[in-house]
Amino acid sequence: MRSLRSVLVFFWMAVTVIPFASAIIIVVPFIGPDARWWYLARPWLQAAVEAVRLVGGIQYTVTGEEHLPAVGDNQRIILCPKHQSTWETFFFASRMPRPLAYVFKRELLYVPFFGWAMACLNMIHIDRGARGNAWKKVASLGETLMDRGKWVIMFPEGTRSERGGQGVYKTGAARLAIATGASIVPIAVASARCWPRKSFSFIPGMAEVSFGPPIAPKPGESAGELMEKVSVWIEQEMRRIDPEAYPADERPPDPAEQEAAQREILEVQAAAARAAQGGVTDES
Repeated sequence: MRSLRSVLVFFWMAVTVIPFASAIIIVVPFIGPDARWWYLARPWLQAAVEAVRLVGGIQYTVTGEEHLPAVGDNQRIILCPKHQSTWETFFFASRMPRPLAYVFKRELLYVPFFGWAMACLNMIHIDRGARGNAWKKVASLGETLMDRGKWVIMFPEGTRSERGGQGVYKTGAARLAIATGASIVPIAVASARCWPRKSFSFIPGMAEVSFGPPIAPKPGESAGELMEKVSVWIEQEMRRIDPEAYPADERPPDPAEQEAAQREILEVQAAAARAAQGGVTDES
């Protein structure tokens, strides 16, 4: 049954992406990239997330959205999510209140229809062979797109990580934040328990997304120091929202267990006080 659900979702995606992507390409001469995002790309992505939820059985919970800037706030923002599956790639685009500019490898542009449509949405693609020139393009285009109201989104580990795993946090997002004065929003995402890395089979369950407070670069702070703050927040939060994926000694204290332990201590103290009071009474 699980395999059938997965097949149905991917079949729906394969069939529907063609007309939506074609429409995005066709309307390029007539409407701007933001309109193409709001009226064509985003509705398809929202439908994809709903198909995964309703048919694939992947529900989700979101916390911390109050940390995101208000819609009218023109603050430059870089989203830095944990990357465990394809699910969050669709999810953020379907939910954020601003158009997103994904930073991705250039090779994705050659994926039929999906990649062609991405090329029409003012994203930031990287030619990994260009190295230094690639970074200059990211910095220049990133600043331009943020000033046009977009939020940049970069997966700091560069690729999907296994559930309970931690990749190397690259400093690209931090370098961009320092170069442009943008703030980084760290985001913990526990989706691999429902859509494992390199898998085409869904496991019904609950994906969790947690937004952290924006982290702004400080004067004189290096990209490594800034990214260290981002990675520490994400990894600590991952251990909170998906504790079963990590060793017991890495998990944060369970609030219920802490409360129970505190009650036990208070009860012992109260019993000791009663016993002491009783001893005083007997002696008198």
